[in-house]
Amino acid sequence: MARYLESKCKLCRREGEKLFLKGEKCFTDKCAIDRRNYPPGQHGQKKSRISDYGVQLREKQKLRRIYGILEKQFRIIYKNADKRRGVTGDNLLQQLESRLDNVVYLMGFGSSRAESRQIIRHNSILVNGNRVNIPSYIVEPGDAIEVDQKSKDQLRIKSSLQSADNRGYPSWIDVDTKAMKGIFKNKPDRSDLPSTINESLVVELYSK
Repeated sequence: MARYLESKCKLCRREGEKLFLKGEKCFTDKCAIDRRNYPPGQHGQKKSRISDYGVQLREKQKLRRIYGILEKQFRIIYKNADKRRGVTGDNLLQQLESRLDNVVYLMGFGSSRAESRQIIRHNSILVNGNRVNIPSYIVEPGDAIEVDQKSKDQLRIKSSLQSADNRGYPSWIDVDTKAMKGIFKNKPDRSDLPSTINESLVVELYSK
Protein backbone atom coordinates (compact mmCIF):
# COMPACT_ATOMS: atom_id res chain seq x y z
CA MET A 1 0.00 0.00 0.00
CA ALA A 2 1.26 3.51 -0.84
CA ARG A 3 2.56 5.57 2.06
CA TYR A 4 3.87 9.11 2.50
CA LEU A 5 7.48 8.72 3.61
CA GLU A 6 8.68 12.35 3.73
CA SER A 7 8.49 14.75 6.68
CA LYS A 8 4.95 15.10 8.01
CA CYS A 9 5.80 18.59 9.23
CA LYS A 10 6.05 19.68 5.58
CA LEU A 11 2.40 18.75 5.13
CA CYS A 12 1.36 21.08 7.95
CA ARG A 13 3.48 23.88 6.53
CA ARG A 14 2.01 23.34 3.07
CA GLU A 15 -1.53 23.75 4.44
CA GLY A 16 -0.55 26.65 6.72
CA GLU A 17 -1.90 25.14 9.93
CA LYS A 18 -1.35 22.34 12.42
CA LEU A 19 -2.74 19.02 11.24
CA PHE A 20 -1.50 17.17 14.35
CA LEU A 21 0.35 14.47 12.42
CA LYS A 22 3.33 14.09 14.79
CA GLY A 23 1.61 13.28 18.05
CA GLU A 24 2.89 15.01 21.18
CA LYS A 25 5.43 17.09 19.22
CA CYS A 26 2.55 19.13 17.76
CA PHE A 27 1.73 20.43 21.26
CA THR A 28 5.27 21.66 21.98
CA ASP A 29 7.38 24.59 20.79
CA LYS A 30 9.25 22.14 18.53
CA CYS A 31 6.33 22.15 16.08
CA ALA A 32 7.70 23.16 12.66
CA ILE A 33 4.79 25.43 11.77
CA ASP A 34 5.45 27.54 14.88
CA ARG A 35 9.01 28.07 13.69
CA ARG A 36 8.48 28.37 9.92
CA ASN A 37 4.91 29.29 9.13
CA TYR A 38 5.29 29.23 5.35
CA PRO A 39 5.16 26.47 2.68
CA PRO A 40 8.26 24.27 2.25
CA GLY A 41 10.62 24.70 -0.70
CA GLN A 42 12.86 27.49 -1.97
CA HIS A 43 9.86 29.54 -3.13
CA GLY A 44 7.80 28.93 -0.01
CA GLN A 45 8.06 32.48 1.32
CA LYS A 46 6.88 34.05 -1.94
CA LYS A 47 3.20 34.94 -1.90
CA SER A 48 1.26 34.09 -5.06
CA ARG A 49 -2.37 34.31 -6.11
CA ILE A 50 -4.36 31.12 -5.94
CA SER A 51 -7.39 30.36 -8.11
CA ASP A 52 -10.78 29.21 -6.82
CA TYR A 53 -9.91 25.71 -7.98
CA GLY A 54 -6.63 25.92 -6.10
CA VAL A 55 -8.44 26.90 -2.88
CA GLN A 56 -10.80 23.95 -3.25
CA LEU A 57 -7.92 21.58 -4.00
CA ARG A 58 -5.93 22.74 -0.98
CA GLU A 59 -8.94 22.18 1.29
CA LYS A 60 -9.41 18.66 -0.05
CA GLN A 61 -5.71 17.90 0.39
CA LYS A 62 -5.81 19.25 3.93
CA LEU A 63 -8.75 17.02 4.84
CA ARG A 64 -7.03 13.97 3.31
CA ARG A 65 -3.86 14.67 5.24
CA ILE A 66 -5.60 15.21 8.56
CA TYR A 67 -7.15 11.75 8.38
CA GLY A 68 -4.27 10.11 6.49
CA ILE A 69 -6.32 8.88 3.54
CA LEU A 70 -5.20 8.29 -0.04
CA GLU A 71 -7.03 9.91 -2.96
CA LYS A 72 -8.81 6.79 -4.21
CA GLN A 73 -10.09 5.92 -0.77
CA PHE A 74 -11.15 9.52 -0.14
CA ARG A 75 -13.22 9.54 -3.35
CA ILE A 76 -15.05 6.40 -2.23
CA ILE A 77 -15.83 8.01 1.14
CA TYR A 78 -17.11 11.11 -0.64
CA LYS A 79 -19.37 9.08 -2.95
CA ASN A 80 -20.85 7.26 0.05
CA ALA A 81 -21.48 10.60 1.78
CA ASP A 82 -23.11 12.01 -1.35
CA LYS A 83 -25.53 9.04 -1.56
CA ARG A 84 -26.75 9.43 2.00
CA ARG A 85 -29.58 11.69 3.07
CA GLY A 86 -28.68 15.07 4.53
CA VAL A 87 -25.90 17.55 3.85
CA THR A 88 -23.07 15.91 1.89
CA GLY A 89 -20.34 17.86 3.69
CA ASP A 90 -21.66 16.90 7.12
CA ASN A 91 -21.99 13.26 6.03
CA LEU A 92 -18.39 13.32 4.80
CA LEU A 93 -17.01 14.60 8.09
CA GLN A 94 -19.09 12.15 10.12
CA GLN A 95 -17.76 9.24 8.07
CA LEU A 96 -14.18 10.40 8.59
CA GLU A 97 -14.73 10.91 12.32
CA SER A 98 -16.33 7.45 12.64
CA ARG A 99 -13.31 5.59 11.25
CA LEU A 100 -11.77 3.28 13.82
CA ASP A 101 -8.28 4.78 13.48
CA ASN A 102 -9.69 8.24 14.21
CA VAL A 103 -11.76 7.04 17.18
CA VAL A 104 -8.76 5.22 18.65
CA TYR A 105 -6.76 8.44 18.28
CA LEU A 106 -9.45 10.59 19.92
CA MET A 107 -9.68 8.13 22.82
CA GLY A 108 -5.95 8.57 23.39
CA PHE A 109 -4.83 5.02 22.63
CA GLY A 110 -2.52 6.38 19.93
CA SER A 111 -0.59 9.67 19.88
CA SER A 112 -1.53 10.28 16.24
CA ARG A 113 -3.84 8.77 13.65
CA ALA A 114 -0.84 7.10 12.00
CA GLU A 115 0.19 5.44 15.27
CA SER A 116 -3.44 4.48 15.91
CA ARG A 117 -3.53 2.69 12.55
CA GLN A 118 -0.40 0.78 13.50
CA ILE A 119 -1.88 -0.22 16.86
CA ILE A 120 -5.03 -1.47 15.11
CA ARG A 121 -3.00 -3.39 12.53
CA HIS A 122 -1.10 -5.08 15.34
CA ASN A 123 -4.36 -6.56 16.67
CA SER A 124 -4.34 -4.44 19.83
CA ILE A 125 -7.89 -3.06 19.59
CA LEU A 126 -11.24 -4.69 20.38
CA VAL A 127 -14.63 -3.41 19.24
CA ASN A 128 -17.49 -4.74 21.35
CA GLY A 129 -15.18 -7.49 22.54
CA ASN A 130 -14.16 -8.56 19.04
CA ARG A 131 -10.70 -7.99 17.61
CA VAL A 132 -10.72 -5.58 14.65
CA ASN A 133 -7.56 -4.87 12.65
CA ILE A 134 -9.06 -2.71 9.88
CA PRO A 135 -8.32 1.02 10.42
CA SER A 136 -11.15 2.08 8.07
CA TYR A 137 -13.76 0.12 10.04
CA ILE A 138 -16.76 2.40 10.72
CA VAL A 139 -17.65 2.68 14.41
CA GLU A 140 -21.35 2.98 15.23
CA PRO A 141 -22.89 4.93 18.14
CA GLY A 142 -22.81 2.81 21.29
CA ASP A 143 -19.80 0.74 20.24
CA ALA A 144 -17.22 -0.02 22.94
CA ILE A 145 -13.56 0.36 21.95
CA GLU A 146 -10.85 -1.05 24.20
CA VAL A 147 -7.20 -2.01 24.23
CA ASP A 148 -6.50 -5.73 24.17
CA GLN A 149 -5.39 -7.13 27.52
CA LYS A 150 -1.96 -8.14 26.20
CA SER A 151 -1.34 -4.62 24.85
CA LYS A 152 -2.28 -2.65 27.97
CA ASP A 153 1.32 -2.72 29.20
CA GLN A 154 2.68 -1.00 26.08
CA LEU A 155 4.47 2.19 27.14
CA ARG A 156 3.45 4.13 24.03
CA ILE A 157 -0.24 3.48 24.71
CA LYS A 158 0.11 4.45 28.38
CA SER A 159 2.01 7.63 27.50
CA SER A 160 -0.46 8.62 24.80
CA LEU A 161 -3.43 7.98 27.07
CA GLN A 162 -1.96 10.12 29.84
CA SER A 163 -1.37 13.04 27.44
CA ALA A 164 -4.88 12.77 26.01
CA ASP A 165 -6.37 12.61 29.49
CA ASN A 166 -4.60 15.86 30.41
CA ARG A 167 -5.97 17.61 27.29
CA GLY A 168 -9.51 16.24 27.61
CA TYR A 169 -11.78 14.34 25.23
CA PRO A 170 -14.47 15.31 22.71
CA SER A 171 -18.05 15.33 23.99
CA TRP A 172 -19.14 12.47 21.72
CA ILE A 173 -16.84 9.88 23.33
CA ASP A 174 -16.50 8.61 26.89
CA VAL A 175 -13.17 7.16 28.03
CA ASP A 176 -12.19 5.13 31.10
CA THR A 177 -8.43 5.68 31.23
CA LYS A 178 -7.79 3.03 33.88
CA ALA A 179 -9.65 0.32 31.99
CA MET A 180 -8.29 1.63 28.65
CA LYS A 181 -11.79 1.48 27.27
CA GLY A 182 -14.11 3.99 25.65
CA ILE A 183 -17.62 4.38 24.28
CA PHE A 184 -18.40 6.08 20.97
CA LYS A 185 -21.58 7.77 22.18
CA ASN A 186 -22.72 9.41 18.97
CA LYS A 187 -21.54 10.87 15.70
CA PRO A 188 -20.39 14.47 16.15
CA ASP A 189 -22.48 17.41 14.97
CA ARG A 190 -20.86 19.86 12.59
CA SER A 191 -20.66 22.42 15.40
CA ASP A 192 -18.49 19.97 17.40
CA LEU A 193 -15.77 19.87 14.73
CA PRO A 194 -13.07 22.47 13.96
CA SER A 195 -14.21 25.58 12.13
CA THR A 196 -10.90 25.59 10.24
CA ILE A 197 -12.28 22.80 8.03
CA ASN A 198 -14.37 24.07 5.11
CA GLU A 199 -15.98 20.89 3.77
CA SER A 200 -18.19 22.85 1.37
CA LEU A 201 -15.09 23.58 -0.74
CA VAL A 202 -14.46 19.84 -1.05
CA VAL A 203 -18.07 19.29 -2.13
CA GLU A 204 -17.72 22.04 -4.73
CA LEU A 205 -14.52 20.45 -6.04
CA TYR A 206 -16.03 17.00 -6.50
CA SER A 207 -19.31 18.36 -7.87
CA LYS A 208 -17.64 19.76 -10.99
